[in-house]
Amino acid sequence: MIELHDVDAGYRGRPVLHGVCLDFRPGQVLALVGPNGSGKSTLLRAALGLIPCTGGTVLYDGVPLDRLTPRQVALQAAFLSQNRTAPRITARRMVLHGRFPHLGFPRRYRREDFRLVEQALTAADAVDLADRPVNELSGGQRQKIYLAMAIAQQTPTILMDEPTTFLDIAHQLGVMELARRLADEGKAVVLVLHDLPLALSSADRLAVLQNGRLVRTGTPEEIYQSGVLEPVFGVRQERAAAPDGWRYFCRLPRKEER
Repeated sequence: MIELHDVDAGYRGRPVLHGVCLDFRPGQVLALVGPNGSGKSTLLRAALGLIPCTGGTVLYDGVPLDRLTPRQVALQAAFLSQNRTAPRITARRMVLHGRFPHLGFPRRYRREDFRLVEQALTAADAVDLADRPVNELSGGQRQKIYLAMAIAQQTPTILMDEPTTFLDIAHQLGVMELARRLADEGKAVVLVLHDLPLALSSADRLAVLQNGRLVRTGTPEEIYQSGVLEPVFGVRQERAAAPDGWRYFCRLPRKEER
């Protein structure tokens, strides 16, 4: 399990995160939510060691992150970043990159690697894209390929920064169903999401950030009942009962409610 204890982090001397305490629990989907600039992506990068912590500690199964090599980190956590390149290689070859941490040098793919890549392409609903050049795919299609690459890495934790970007509604729901399946397999799944109703209806826990601070964590029910979302986002979060659970939606407060 990955744990953040009183973590401070930022960029070039500019602080972004302040004293964040959070854990990524196996078997759970955790949604990081907050306004733009609240520190969600920075939190993921600090947890991976991609930016240094200026305070606090990140632990991987009790071991401080700064004692681990990049390869050891890559064997523990896969990362679907927000900004990705589109190289002139096939999608299948791109997904094979997810197997790098498991290979020696020089890299020689094994039958097992190709099998896991095909499984990952199937899980990401991207089999039909496997032989196409990544640089010729649409934004949504590329998203599927990078999601498949993260799955192929076969790590106990998967961190995704805005994985539903560029995807239509059906595929957004598909990503959340995939996150649920991965969590049910025992993985810790952490997603940065901007869609509050999607986060509330799909995640096991939410972590609400504002101005680099963790305002509240809890189950969707706890977050909804706390009323924290309106002051953080400036919207009213409401819900209606449906046969299979709650349906959440947002609206701007009316003048008399402000």
